[in-house]
Amino acid sequence: MRHLNLVIVAFLLISCSSKKRIIDKPIIFDEVRKKLTLQYLSDRYGLIKKEPSIVPKMIVLHWTVIPTFKKSFETFKPSKLPSRPDIKAASALNVSSQFMVDRDGTIYRLMPETTMARHVIGLNHCAIGIENVGGTADFPLTASQVASNIWLVNYLSDKYEIEYLIGHYEYEMFEGHELWLEKDKNYRTKKEDPGVSFVQKVRAATKKQNFKPVPKQISIH
Repeated sequence: MRHLNLVIVAFLLISCSSKKRIIDKPIIFDEVRKKLTLQYLSDRYGLIKKEPSIVPKMIVLHWTVIPTFKKSFETFKPSKLPSRPDIKAASALNVSSQFMVDRDGTIYRLMPETTMARHVIGLNHCAIGIENVGGTADFPLTASQVASNIWLVNYLSDKYEIEYLIGHYEYEMFEGHELWLEKDKNYRTKKEDPGVSFVQKVRAATKKQNFKPVPKQISIH
């Protein structure tokens, strides 16, 4: 088992050292989406802006729980949220992320890196999202996705002053933190993505970035 783990680590390091290519495949970002994004920033966070821009301080890793890139992309593509009654009351803005990684490791950029995407409650104003296609028992996340996430996290951290790398399941640990801006204490969803093991692998391979540890939950409610 120890030998196997060393082989896996070596594979990931070799994979991450090779040049990766980001493919631009933009979702719809029309006036409707822009207006809804600005409204989200105002209503949820109290941030009044002329442009839906962010200053990235963290990277949040996700899974789509959708088996293909095509279906995952089509889910994020429209400006308005087509379903999701659990979050639709908070905003009509569709969910999205700046990046999506296919199961073969292909990296797609869906939005500009410094434009707000709706992917994590309380933190969208400062977070770049990386969605990974799959995440079910039949379509688990792959070693190729781990390698591409490692490369992408390093790429983004070298480009921006990224302080935190988290899995979506850790977002509630930021309640009460200075980066947490969500006004509604009842607006929460329980998350497991993209799995503890996946996040641990990416963190272990990006230690050189010296990310801050995820804070202990300090929420008062």
